[in-house]
Amino acid sequence: MALKGLSHSCIICISRLDQTRNNTSVTMSPTKFKLKRLFHRQFAVLLGLLSMALVLTLAACTQPSTIATSASAPAEGGNMPTEFRIGYQIIPNAELLTKGMGLAEAQFPDVRIKWLPFDSSRDVNTAMVSGGIDVGLADSVLVSTGIAQNLPYSVYFIHDVIGNNEALAVTKASGIKSLADLLGKKIGVPFGSTTHFSLLSALTQAGIKPNDVQILDMQPQDMLAAWDRGDIDGGFVWQPTLSKMLEGDGTVLTTANQLAKEGIVTADLGVVSQDFATQYPDFVNGYVAVLNEAVKAYRDDPKAASEVMAKEISLSPEESLKVMNELAWLDAAEQASPKYLGTPDAPGKLSQVLKDSAEFMVGQKALPSAPDIEAYKAALFNAPVAANSAANL
Repeated sequence: MALKGLSHSCIICISRLDQTRNNTSVTMSPTKFKLKRLFHRQFAVLLGLLSMALVLTLAACTQPSTIATSASAPAEGGNMPTEFRIGYQIIPNAELLTKGMGLAEAQFPDVRIKWLPFDSSRDVNTAMVSGGIDVGLADSVLVSTGIAQNLPYSVYFIHDVIGNNEALAVTKASGIKSLADLLGKKIGVPFGSTTHFSLLSALTQAGIKPNDVQILDMQPQDMLAAWDRGDIDGGFVWQPTLSKMLEGDGTVLTTANQLAKEGIVTADLGVVSQDFATQYPDFVNGYVAVLNEAVKAYRDDPKAASEVMAKEISLSPEESLKVMNELAWLDAAEQASPKYLGTPDAPGKLSQVLKDSAEFMVGQKALPSAPDIEAYKAALFNAPVAANSAANL
């Protein structure tokens, strides 16, 4: 596949990355995880730095485009793509419900819908830069750093505001009863994720230096395997991995919901390729209408929605409903309010959340610098939620 807008050196980088992922990647399955050897912390940190360097290199090779921001009602026709590639994660929110209910396929029968699973927001960022997906789900922290690095995407939807769905679980055998007990303990977390941001924020508020805790870079499936083997004392992770860890010898130390009450807000965001949004604005409006339909389906009949979700996350309908309720599901009207995405004429407060997240990562020396608030306002592609909000009035 030709990679439009990338230099030859960037194409080589992507090719090598694809080869590596073909040899080492794990297909995300909610029912069965492939156990992999736990790497040493030093190697994990190096891998994380190399991944970030690759994203920075790719970002430098792309030229961000400008998206039209005029809000109009979702169109029935308009310019339609032949294929729509959705980079999703196994998180019990409106997008996963959309997948389970087949809403996108029903809304766009003449468009080939491709659901591409990802284990982390870091991988979504890389796929977006390489042109592998049209839209993707990434957490607010990785989106904040992506905007700072000029990644060619914009935020078009808030898939969920994170609450009790993300938590720091610790084993009972570890003897950990408070954050102060984390000193010297092995804690797994996906580097660069919302849970990484939450963990570092919690430690900072407790007056604990991150270097005094053995923080290990682990994807959810690897964390679960390490937990089962007794290789770690705890992990900050999301559902459904969180429930599987708590089923065994586990207890919750703190949650994203508790941290949000202290001003540490995190969310899962929908990002869209700027080129795709520019070429197919009506289609993006239509996809937001589909996501809005999923939110309504959940609110109107939570039990029926949980039965669909159960097949996607391999939990019982009762357990699925519980973890669905741990997230805040927002419809288009709520997202178009000043509190969240806002409108093209008045960007919402999500821009400040992203700016604050980036500034925190700068303080942790995980990001060289953060742009000013105007860059984050410009990165909000809020016309689709505004259009759908107006259409529902």
